[in-house]
Amino acid sequence: MASTVLEATRAKHEDMERLERLAVRELQREPANARDRLYQSHRVRHMLDLVISTSGKLVEIYEDKDNARKDEISNHLSSTVQAEIFPKFYDRLKEIRDYHRRNPSARFVSATDDFEELLKEEPAIEFTGEEAFGRYLDLHELYNEFINSKFGTPMEYSAYVGTFSHVEKMAQNLKTSRQYREYLEHILEYLTSFLYRTEPLQDIEKIFAKLESEFEEQWTNGEVPGWESKDPEKESAQESVIDLDYYTTVEELVELGPEKLKEALAARGLKSGGTVQQRAERLFLLKHTPLEQLDRKHFAKGSHSSVSNATSNGNNFKDNLKKEIALMEVKMRRLCELLDEIIVRTKENAEKKLTLTYEEMEAEREEEEVQADSESDDEDQQIYNPLKLPMGWDGKPIPYWLYKLHGLGQEFKCEICGNHSYWGRRAYERHFKEWRHQHGMRCLGIPNTKNFNEITSIQEAKELWEKIQQRQGLNKWRPDLEEEYEDQEGNIYNKKTYTDLQRQGLI
Repeated sequence: MASTVLEATRAKHEDMERLERLAVRELQREPANARDRLYQSHRVRHMLDLVISTSGKLVEIYEDKDNARKDEISNHLSSTVQAEIFPKFYDRLKEIRDYHRRNPSARFVSATDDFEELLKEEPAIEFTGEEAFGRYLDLHELYNEFINSKFGTPMEYSAYVGTFSHVEKMAQNLKTSRQYREYLEHILEYLTSFLYRTEPLQDIEKIFAKLESEFEEQWTNGEVPGWESKDPEKESAQESVIDLDYYTTVEELVELGPEKLKEALAARGLKSGGTVQQRAERLFLLKHTPLEQLDRKHFAKGSHSSVSNATSNGNNFKDNLKKEIALMEVKMRRLCELLDEIIVRTKENAEKKLTLTYEEMEAEREEEEVQADSESDDEDQQIYNPLKLPMGWDGKPIPYWLYKLHGLGQEFKCEICGNHSYWGRRAYERHFKEWRHQHGMRCLGIPNTKNFNEITSIQEAKELWEKIQQRQGLNKWRPDLEEEYEDQEGNIYNKKTYTDLQRQGLI
């Protein structure tokens, strides 16, 4: 019972401690398969959300805006005379007894039991059939939006999956449109949703906050991929206040309303009178005609001097639009890095479907459903695996034909990775971009570029790096080691040794 502020505070602290202990206990349990691991992550995420909400309530109590906590504490401390302590104690005891007499079941309610139920519940996670419970991405809607847009190009779905994140190769004039911005918003919305459903413990807001702080510096220095040149070409005043690239018909401009159109026309020095339709038609003329080439009859009197101001406002608007779109692209690329393995798996699945008939795809889907339904609840059940095949996403050995197809019986060792073994050609080729190989190259002081692909020997990597340095002229003169100094006795030292001896007073 939490009838007082202090008791409510104590109860909430207790709830937080119980939730933290349950979260630790849940994470210490080894999940049986991929689905169980996903459920485990969502249960822990739910507990963390409860901890956050309980902490928020505690903050409100400690802020004590209504002074209830302060009054209660002062009432307890006001009983300085011993004669007043016992009457207050028995009054409080009587209040508690009366409460339990009116609510007999309250004494048997245990918050621990309620929290224990969190470990047994099965979170409701929604996936489409194409996503296969988080194994693949479902990019079909985004794919249709891309190929039917002005900035898109016709291609197969499998090719789109592998290239949809490479937006830095697209021309900038195609990016500054409302259609492209909406397309980016849809991609971010889907990838964020998918990442939350498959990896609920990822702090996406923290990732984005760090990205935004790094983006500001990169944008200032002109180092954002695809937007290295931020200085726009000289554009006409048609791009000020309202970006006409966003609109394709006069009717879309009419929807902006008369006041918005009047401001846009006045900023460009054009006549701002007439009906909404006339204003929209006059403004839409700038869609295909530069302001300087427009007929003088459309200009207001004495408005020629405002053209330069309108151009300046237009450039500022365009810069802000480009910056916003560039930030969205950076966020999308970061999400794609986090989902890199799933993107590769989705591309392979899409390519595989191109070779299957409808009957084969249906048979494969039914087989996956049967495997999902036949998952044993007994975690101690031993899996029969005499060939010692690798485990698949469902916690079962992969088919033998798939094992042979990918050459998983072939071992590749990499000396740069500390003689780590990679099984199969695909894993071997991918490891050159992974953290283990990158760390080994950093320890050698060698940049991990494409020149060093397929090189796993430390000696070969060093020899190649020396050849590259000689070819690029990087063996420069080092004054600290090669510049010579002579002391009074005629002894010759390099600069580093000379300065060290001089600092010690030996010279």
